[in-house]
Amino acid sequence: MRPDQGRPDQGRPEGGRGDNSAETIPIRTGADVGRVRRAVADAMAIIGASRIEITRMVTASSELARNALDYGGGGEVLIAVVGRMSRRKVEITFTDQGPGIPDIAQALKDGYSTGGGLGLGLGGARRLCKEFEIRSAPGEGTIVKVSSWTERP
Repeated sequence: MRPDQGRPDQGRPEGGRGDNSAETIPIRTGADVGRVRRAVADAMAIIGASRIEITRMVTASSELARNALDYGGGGEVLIAVVGRMSRRKVEITFTDQGPGIPDIAQALKDGYSTGGGLGLGLGGARRLCKEFEIRSAPGEGTIVKVSSWTERP
């Protein structure tokens, strides 16, 4: 089954047509993290990404969704497929209204954790994506935008 079949409510385009689409998923439970993973894999397949590219974005998105849930008290993710046929892009924007990150540079360092983990999540997610942008401030929540693309002749 193609990623766009069987889910007409999600507005997914057929791969290769050049159509753009977007889907918003609330992140409220652990099951939502799984939904994010599947939706990111579908979006990456639409743009013709390789298995390695898909795995990288699914892994980064899983970490960012889990962070939004665990540290941000939940939030939402917008997954958008944009571009034209020869250059397609998946943009993923995570938003939460949690306590925010007081020191982003510190939070991106390997080994830094406020939750007792290994402290590889946020920095690891950054390394897995072609583009990574984060905005956060104490009391204002966090927005993380990541993206990956394909360029085909």
